[in-house]
Amino acid sequence: MNKPRKPIPVAHPVLDGNERAYVLDCIDSSWISSVGKYIGQFEERFAAFCGTSHAIACNNGTTALHLALLGLGAGEGDEVLVPTLTYIASANAVRYCNATPVLVDSEPLTWNIDPSLIERAITPRTKGIVVVHLYGHPADMDPIAAIARRHNLFILEDAAEAHGATYRGRPAGSLSHAATFSFYGNKIITTGEGGMITTADPALAERIRLLRGQGMDPSRRYWFPIVGYNYRMTNIAAAIGLAQLERIGHHLDKRAAIAALYDAALAPIDGAIVRPHVAAWARHSYWSYSILLRHGGAEERDAVMEALAADGIETRPVFIPLHAMPPYQPPFAGCRGPYPVAERIGASGISLPMHGLLETSDIEWIASRLTHHLSSACQPPSQR
Repeated sequence: MNKPRKPIPVAHPVLDGNERAYVLDCIDSSWISSVGKYIGQFEERFAAFCGTSHAIACNNGTTALHLALLGLGAGEGDEVLVPTLTYIASANAVRYCNATPVLVDSEPLTWNIDPSLIERAITPRTKGIVVVHLYGHPADMDPIAAIARRHNLFILEDAAEAHGATYRGRPAGSLSHAATFSFYGNKIITTGEGGMITTADPALAERIRLLRGQGMDPSRRYWFPIVGYNYRMTNIAAAIGLAQLERIGHHLDKRAAIAALYDAALAPIDGAIVRPHVAAWARHSYWSYSILLRHGGAEERDAVMEALAADGIETRPVFIPLHAMPPYQPPFAGCRGPYPVAERIGASGISLPMHGLLETSDIEWIASRLTHHLSSACQPPSQR
């Protein structure tokens, strides 16, 4: 198979709707900062997309987590359960609140937080649970919700990677007390940088809006009853987001089609890799198409990634578990392992290119080169 003429990036935004027209409207009208019509429209339509009543836009996914945790009451002395296999912002935002993230291992199929391990991690100090819908596959929410009800805990969905994912027919973003999304440039829809909090609780939405805008009383200009934050989204970013949201069905369908191409192309090497699992109750949004090597660990995984890079194929390692990071290693109070599942996934996982500009020939090239490199890795050194 011939090598594509251009390198294949692991992610790429697709800006093929009204993005340019809406941004130029912001510029022509001079409404370019954190006030303007596109912010309200984006919030309203995103809430509807998630099947909830409130959406609050902010400047990135990490500040969305921080605002949501503050609104839910996380504070000093509290513990919040967080999966150890996630992007570090999920835990960092807990620490911004002076609370302690308590790390929980993954379950092996979807790689999300293991519901069977949650209850044993709960202590009298536990305030809530951050549930990450990792790489676009929703977590198993019903047993988690039952645990949270028994212990009077909040649930916050970190849905940064799960726009359009569903759990038993219900959208991510509507499955808990609140949820957060990221619109970074590599996400399913993007505003460049940006975030969103969704909730069905009007009082919580009001608190989050107050915190987002420096704590200024909405009914009394320049009156600040609390210490707040400047976490607002710009009108230009919201304009891009609105245009992206108008075509989110197309973006999701394209990713599902690419995933199906990967599944077909990689099925012959199932003895060497584990393809993404999709539970019967889930719609995977395929922010990422991530695989595991069945044999070997980080050294073998890195060698395969280096070989793919030489072929012009950009990849990423699966997230390193948080308990391996310096801020969260023992003796950090929230590191209460062991974490065998997350460690296995983190050591052998590869995220392959996934974005809306990929073509069938790209997937075929990626699969052929991956197959070649895995075959070479299995040969004795003298035959390579």
